[in-house]
Amino acid sequence: MKLFRYLAKEVLVSTAAVTLILLLVILSGRIFNYLGRVADGRMSFDFLFILLGLHVPSFIQVILPLAFSLSLLLAYGRLYIENEMSILFASGISKIKLAGYTLGIALFVTALSACINFWISPTFEYKAQEITQAQDQLTAFDFLQPGKFESAGQRATYIESFTNNEGWMENMFVSDYTNKNHQLVPTQTLARYGELVRFAEHDGLQYLVLKDGVRYQGKPGTANYTITTFDTYALRIEDTPAGEITAEEAQSTLSLLNATDPKLVAELQWRMSLVIMVPILAIIGLSLSQVNPRQGRFFKMLPAIVLLIAYLGLLIWGRTAIEKQTIPTQLGLWWVHGVFIMIATYTFLLFNQVFSRKAAKLPNSTGGRHA
Repeated sequence: MKLFRYLAKEVLVSTAAVTLILLLVILSGRIFNYLGRVADGRMSFDFLFILLGLHVPSFIQVILPLAFSLSLLLAYGRLYIENEMSILFASGISKIKLAGYTLGIALFVTALSACINFWISPTFEYKAQEITQAQDQLTAFDFLQPGKFESAGQRATYIESFTNNEGWMENMFVSDYTNKNHQLVPTQTLARYGELVRFAEHDGLQYLVLKDGVRYQGKPGTANYTITTFDTYALRIEDTPAGEITAEEAQSTLSLLNATDPKLVAELQWRMSLVIMVPILAIIGLSLSQVNPRQGRFFKMLPAIVLLIAYLGLLIWGRTAIEKQTIPTQLGLWWVHGVFIMIATYTFLLFNQVFSRKAAKLPNSTGGRHA
């Protein structure tokens, strides 16, 4: 057990480090995308990091199998370079037993991957979809900042400040177009105060209520031009009704078990595949980690990365093919795992030197002089 704990510590620490590095790379790309949405007024900055955090399990579910395989190469490669593996083999530890230890570590990672894929990731994705829908229902008035013009479609809005007590918008300007006699007429509205009012009892109906203002409608210099002074004026704000969350990644695993929709079947196959590939990649990583000290620990990193990319690429292609019904749902992604199980078996047989070598043909050494 001391040996198992030692190997597990080496591999799992490397797995955590590689996972963190890859996760930071992905998050750095996503955060720029979300910042663009904030700049366009499609998302509140307060929810940016919350939404990003809710997507982390979805990133980890793809990263974890790849990080675990690469960590085996790094950890075991170091043991080969420093001749620790040679000492283990000389002490009676066979490569079959080493494979058993490796699969024991892989079992822990597999359980963690299953927990993330089947429960944590769908739950967090559902919460992320709820927040996204809530953000989509926000209007441009929810993102107003004092002293800045905000535009949404044909409407431009400006406020000078917010009142200290009521939180009303103060000294407000709204430029918009109204439909009058089937023509779009430019309209400018100035008001002392403004407030966004929602009526929850009427399916979230929204109005911008303006107080103490004046409204200009029409083109200046024409006869069809009106000026209206008002005490209170309500402007209807079109809202986006919240719909049902139908994203495949946000559906619970139990709901996917009896699904017949190809997209839902593909999602279930994808979640299962990310779990199944962990022990398969463990055997491949164990086999490719065997290096000569003169070769260096990164000697077989390139072929390992090629296999990882091929494995993940085939799974992604297979998922898309199931969604488009190019391949039958009964076949699913099992054929991809079958191919890489054969690759893992072949590499392990080479690693364990099961293949017999041909005996060297030596010349006949019983020669002599003949009388």
